[in-house]
Amino acid sequence: MQRFTVEQRRARLARRHHLLAPADSVEAVTGALVGLHATDPATPHLSLWARRSGYTVDDLNGALYERRSLVKHLAMRRTLWVVRPQDLPEVQSGASDRVAANEARRLAADAEKSGVAADGNAWLETACAAVLRHLHAAGPCSARQLREALPELTGTHDPAPGKPYGGEGHVAPRVLTVLSARGEILRGPNDGGWTTSRPQWVTAGQWLPPADAVTPERARAQLVRRWLYAFGPATVTDLKWWFGTTLGWVRRALAELDAVEVAMDGTVGYVLPGDDGSDPEPTEWCALLPALDVTTMGWSERDWYLGPHRDAVFDRNGNAGPTVWVDGRVVGAWRQDADGDVELILLEDVGRSAREALSERAHALTHWLNGVRVNPRFPSPAIKR
Repeated sequence: MQRFTVEQRRARLARRHHLLAPADSVEAVTGALVGLHATDPATPHLSLWARRSGYTVDDLNGALYERRSLVKHLAMRRTLWVVRPQDLPEVQSGASDRVAANEARRLAADAEKSGVAADGNAWLETACAAVLRHLHAAGPCSARQLREALPELTGTHDPAPGKPYGGEGHVAPRVLTVLSARGEILRGPNDGGWTTSRPQWVTAGQWLPPADAVTPERARAQLVRRWLYAFGPATVTDLKWWFGTTLGWVRRALAELDAVEVAMDGTVGYVLPGDDGSDPEPTEWCALLPALDVTTMGWSERDWYLGPHRDAVFDRNGNAGPTVWVDGRVVGAWRQDADGDVELILLEDVGRSAREALSERAHALTHWLNGVRVNPRFPSPAIKR
């Protein structure tokens, strides 16, 4: 069995995640990593800044809202992603359909519990049909415009009655979540800036050309193949967590791909056939990655790149804050000070050369942000301190 050291895994991460060699385009970065995390609106912009020389906000906005060569979509682990349209059929069949079914089942049950409807399933399908009809006729609409225009979206639900974290909320956004996860509507033009998300919703047919559906079996194999190339070697646990699926689903995919077992510090990992060699040893490198970056969130078993810093850069729910990287490992966090300057929070001594390189990156990011403040939705303990 081929053995992969931690150093070899970090060398792969550097090159295949475009942290050592910048990519030619925002589409190239997105395709190489299967998708970019977009739960925080600023995250995909900062992820691309770290991976593409000369990146500007207009690069991603143009791809999302003008060229439509990228699109935001709810997929793996009920997370919002930026993906390429040509990958949507596989993402839809391999991940989003599962999310949509779970969201629809929960919303229908909550609609009945809260008295919105006696038959939650029938109510949900009626509401979904009304949204699609209205968008076809009116064009892009915000969630508020849809709620005000459609009586079918009327209703509220309290997920935790009597609890301090409960409270009545409109069911309309959850209907849009179901439609989005089904791939029937998409996030069109954004009414907010690049650090906020106020999308106008559009039907998928209005926004993108039609595409052939993909069987769940083919989607599974294709998605796992691409993911293993970018993130492998990885464990079964990593795959199960990343795709938000079952062990059976993962094992079938690995069998279909004839994935190769490799040894990784006492555990078994997997790579694609013919991809069990070492990548070239990288030169020294560093990076400042945003909260929820796709690399930081890339694996479930993270000790090989987090070391002792997991509790400092991840919150209790497993959400990563902004991180500082040196040669394939997390060595700290970063935040903005009162003046908007990027401030490094190093958790270990990285040496003079790395400190100087990181200071240059922090200065470059401060200049690029140009006074814009980025407030992570899930700040890490290191940032809070």
